[in-house]
Amino acid sequence: MARRATSGTPKDLLKKPQAPATLSDPPQQAGLADPEAALPAEEEGADDDWLDIAAIPATRPAAASAPERRAFTVSTASHGQRLDAFLAAGASEFSRSHLKLLVEDACVTIDGKPVTTASRKVQAGQQVEVLLKPTAQSQAFVAEKMTLPIVFEDAHLLVVDKPAGLVVHPAAGNWTGTLMNGLLAHHAGAVDLPRAGIVHRLDKDTSGLMVVGKTIAAVTGLSRAIAAREVSRQYKALVHGAVPERFTVEASIGRDPVTRVRMAVVPSGKPARTDVERLIEGTWAPRAQTKADARTQPRVFSGVWCTLHTGRTHQIRVHLSSRRHPLVADALYGGAPALGMARQALHAARLAFTHPVTGAALVFESGLPPDMAAAWASLAEGGQEGVTR
Repeated sequence: MARRATSGTPKDLLKKPQAPATLSDPPQQAGLADPEAALPAEEEGADDDWLDIAAIPATRPAAASAPERRAFTVSTASHGQRLDAFLAAGASEFSRSHLKLLVEDACVTIDGKPVTTASRKVQAGQQVEVLLKPTAQSQAFVAEKMTLPIVFEDAHLLVVDKPAGLVVHPAAGNWTGTLMNGLLAHHAGAVDLPRAGIVHRLDKDTSGLMVVGKTIAAVTGLSRAIAAREVSRQYKALVHGAVPERFTVEASIGRDPVTRVRMAVVPSGKPARTDVERLIEGTWAPRAQTKADARTQPRVFSGVWCTLHTGRTHQIRVHLSSRRHPLVADALYGGAPALGMARQALHAARLAFTHPVTGAALVFESGLPPDMAAAWASLAEGGQEGVTR
């Protein structure tokens, strides 16, 4: 359950702690990537988890219309062409990949008979008809009623406590059921805002606090505050290994030059800094289900508190993995499952900022969700507490 605090001044609330000693950058870790995992499509090409609203249009969807049926006669010049290539020439407003999907969905007939093979060669004189259904992207920006986990709301902004598994913005594989779809249903003004007021991201499998603007003034103010590093964000995470009591990772982050679905510490990346404080350390081994489990030696894990000074994509995951302490169950960055966690053990636990309209200092805190709380408790049983947060 998240809670709101209003005591203190903006400067007091956003004051940065004294920086601990910085570790030197070790050689980049190769890491073990899940070949099925990838950066969310909403983050492709992005280096940050905040959004530049100047480059983002409003989320007002195009007017809905019935799918169009379009018919063609194959000319002599088109004889022998692949079906999807033939359709692309006659319906150039659609991508060839989308037209291929329409073929596979039995939306195309040749001489009145359904065809589902995009590579089929067309013949001169054949009658081809296609039902031009809209792309998933064009239908993505629609309102969907859902229960939003709102912990604070006024006329200008709201704060949500995002559960793990909720995608923030529509993208390939997740065109519906996202936070943005829910925001469009939540208030009428969202449709005229860039990304329905979303100004920063959390990964699908990261839980915790996010702020969302409800007016263009709030969206602009929040975006500028995040870009100026005036928004304070802290996370709790469970990582492999025993970490120092306090340390800082200051290393540039960019696209991994070898595995493009990941980010990595690279000299050509953007500057990034994460402060890390150990809260708990302990050992854990899976309950013995097999003889192999019985032989498994307990391994050391740490619970940490991370403060972001920049907002690069996957920053905490990349920085901790680069120090040989990947997050528990973070397959993309080499973190094996443990402690009963089935998703990356990362939770946005604290969010503090100055209200962009009223100037009030706002602080929000969120307790660990059930999966991480259970994992944290099981680690505590086999270890020792450090600083309590």
